[in-house]
Amino acid sequence: MGEQERALGVHMSYAPVLDINTNPNNPIIGNRSFGESPTLVARKGLAIMRGHHDAGRLTSGKHFPGHGDTAQDSHKTLPTLSFDRDRIENNELLPFKKLIENGISSIMVAHLNVPALTGSNLPTSLSYKVVTELLKEQLGFNGLIVTDALNMKGASDYTELDNIDLAAFIAGNDVLLISNNIPLGIDKIKQAVLNTPQLNIRLEESVKKILKAKYKVGLSNYKPVNRNNLLEKINTRLDSLLIQDAFAESITLLKNDNNLLPLDTISKYAHLKIGDAVGTLFFKQLKKHINLTSIELNGIESTLKSLAPYDKVIISFHRSNETPWKSASFSTDEIALIKAIGAYHQVILDVFIKPYALMDFKELESIEAVVVSYQNSVESQEISADILAGIKSIKGKLPVSISTRFPQGSGIFLPSKSKIDYNPLSVSGVDKDKLKLIDQLAQVAIDSAMTPGLQLFISRKGKTIYKKSFGYHTYEKKIKVANHHVYDLASLTKILATLPLLMQEFDDKSIKLESKMAELLPKLENTNKSNLTIKAVLSHYAKLTPWIPFYKATLDENSYPKRKYFRSYIKNKYRIPVANNLYLKSTFLEEMDEMIIDSPLLDSLYYKYSDLSFYLFKDYLENKYGKSLDILSNDKFYEPLGLKRTLFKPLGVIPENEIVPSEYDRYFRHSELKGYVHDMGAALLGGVGGHAGLFSNAEEVARIMQLYLNKGYFEGKRYFNADTFDQFNQCYYCHEGNRRGVGFDKPQLVGEGSTCGCVSLESFGHMGFTGTYAWADPEKDLIYVFLSNRTYPTMDNNLLGSHNIRTRIQRLIYDSIIN
Repeated sequence: MGEQERALGVHMSYAPVLDINTNPNNPIIGNRSFGESPTLVARKGLAIMRGHHDAGRLTSGKHFPGHGDTAQDSHKTLPTLSFDRDRIENNELLPFKKLIENGISSIMVAHLNVPALTGSNLPTSLSYKVVTELLKEQLGFNGLIVTDALNMKGASDYTELDNIDLAAFIAGNDVLLISNNIPLGIDKIKQAVLNTPQLNIRLEESVKKILKAKYKVGLSNYKPVNRNNLLEKINTRLDSLLIQDAFAESITLLKNDNNLLPLDTISKYAHLKIGDAVGTLFFKQLKKHINLTSIELNGIESTLKSLAPYDKVIISFHRSNETPWKSASFSTDEIALIKAIGAYHQVILDVFIKPYALMDFKELESIEAVVVSYQNSVESQEISADILAGIKSIKGKLPVSISTRFPQGSGIFLPSKSKIDYNPLSVSGVDKDKLKLIDQLAQVAIDSAMTPGLQLFISRKGKTIYKKSFGYHTYEKKIKVANHHVYDLASLTKILATLPLLMQEFDDKSIKLESKMAELLPKLENTNKSNLTIKAVLSHYAKLTPWIPFYKATLDENSYPKRKYFRSYIKNKYRIPVANNLYLKSTFLEEMDEMIIDSPLLDSLYYKYSDLSFYLFKDYLENKYGKSLDILSNDKFYEPLGLKRTLFKPLGVIPENEIVPSEYDRYFRHSELKGYVHDMGAALLGGVGGHAGLFSNAEEVARIMQLYLNKGYFEGKRYFNADTFDQFNQCYYCHEGNRRGVGFDKPQLVGEGSTCGCVSLESFGHMGFTGTYAWADPEKDLIYVFLSNRTYPTMDNNLLGSHNIRTRIQRLIYDSIIN
């Protein structure tokens, strides 16, 4: 708003409204108020004030000392506030006090009869006790003081004074708005100043404040408004997005009996529009999502007959947005109709007007679901339709009370169905031109032989905004990378397979973050790992050995597999597939287990990344459930999430030409690794490791990251509790210089590191050795996935890492965000 006003040449805004609307019958304030909570009004008023001040505009808090709890309009009469002084000071005055403390430019004084403050029936705008003694002296306000319009009946009908303008000036006001007789007012003030020296000091005080205010907004160096592209300047994409976001955050769900919301795609719904304003956009947008038929309103009996084939009826109530004080009420006939429909059908009522309209219903028992969308604008209709269909979450709270059942602050949070669908960039708050720069950087990575190919996926606000693949499977350029092809995810396996299973264990109270490792695995009793906690090992803060090269124990002096451990075909105990035509003897798994148990701890405690705990967590989960990790993760997560290409051991399931190779191994398996896990330890486990082994594509990885972003909720199903996610997404050892969460990587504390340095501290993710990366940021509602095979043909190629390609692309993403 402030930037728009600056573009138009407006120097001062008579906002914010700081009235606390505690009276539903208030005919003039209504939804100009932020609500009935003094703290809420103060907080939102402060945001409006700061936004204007940041744009170099002056503000004016109104209507002092508070016009919210009146049932009369001061344009037409003098409203009375009969409260005592304590009530007024602790309620009505609270927002004014807060903004005065924070430097508001001016205060507008209302025309109100407040005997507790004036000691008479004198309008507050004309009262020395209110303007000077209370506002200036008691509250310490030294900014501009402005009257409300003096031609309003609340002031102009007061005939006990010689001149209203003079009285307003003497009371302590600096700016007099809309006098009934300007020449007469000037003459009266002149005469009074000439006859009373003390008033001359008052005049100088006001003039100085006015000149100071003009100087503050640059009027000492006036420049005319630049009219070039003015319409575009005040109607930007960002403005539209802010309006959309405001509605998305505000729309409120009051009832949801029988879980009617979000709407489903199977039921046949009828839509009935009532009220005197248009609701076409709501119907059109809703019809995009569900099976919906519009029913014409034609009397109760005829309408009920038309609705008979439908079990579920959506009724939208539309009133005009022309003025904030226009009647919002339902008519008697409309109430009777809704109750009649509710007797035979399940009803969803969506009101596109202020919530006080619902007070017309003595009870809402005949209505299963009630939604308040507040205004009948284009944005509110379209966004409300999306919210009902589950495209967006419902998270608004009532700003005012409408009954004892629905007091201020009421509102049911309902998560979205959370599908990651493609959506125009404008809706997701991203500058598409800046996003195109990602193409250039991705191509640089390919052309500079940092990786043969890569996949990128970006979503924001639950919508896909970028999904592309670049390059080829190998440098021979025989197979182009496609979006559905799968990559070896390497260490992303930790947060995409093992960690969600552990979160469910935490949910079930099977484990605690402070649980000792020996409690999970009795084999660790009386070892140096017995007392290590889950929190410490998952935070890589437990002195564990970083890495054990198990595979080297299986090689001869020429770095080829020993016959003692391998066969080129399945035979007896040689049954674990490690590579094409290479099978490991199963007894080696016992040797690996002993190496882990016997591995020493580091000499001192500091952050040191280690895979070893994920070998142990794999053992714990498989021992408990009697199933392998790949089956557990598929049954509990991948299949319910609808993931078709996220799996361990993809050969035989995914066509071979759709699996991207990770390396040509010349040190262990001596073959191309295509569908076999790159990680040597996971390979010795048959391709299923707690730390590595998972294959997928960027889009399906993003679905799991969306599950995390939703704190365990996805498409109508809860996989783990929100509090569980919050506890795992904490950095418990940041004060020790360790950035890690519990299983998750977190933003670096200083310098370069795991991210671009532009993400929020609430963000989380992980990197993978093969050139993979997945990161989610709750603050920006953003998911970024980067998959590559930078290790092909050799893992010695670290150009991708040394040039920070993954985090540089992340920087471009954040640079493209416009709100």
